[in-house]
Amino acid sequence: MKKKLSEMDYDEQGTVTEIKEDLRKRVAGMGIRVGKKLRMVTKQPIKGPVDVVVDGAETSLGLDMAEKITVEVA
Repeated sequence: MKKKLSEMDYDEQGTVTEIKEDLRKRVAGMGIRVGKKLRMVTKQPIKGPVDVVVDGAETSLGLDMAEKITVEVA
């Protein structure tokens, strides 16, 4: 099932399937690229950031960025 990264639940895992064109370069430096597996660590309430783990490293993304990333979850 495909979801936006911003819609993932705590501890849910998935594989990145799509990143909006305008965001690709910004998140590539964080290790987030199409085909990468990631896990949701925390999601702050009221439009707060989301924290994910990619390749063993934890990183934070703003909710607006997380809404532009599509993930295939099991």
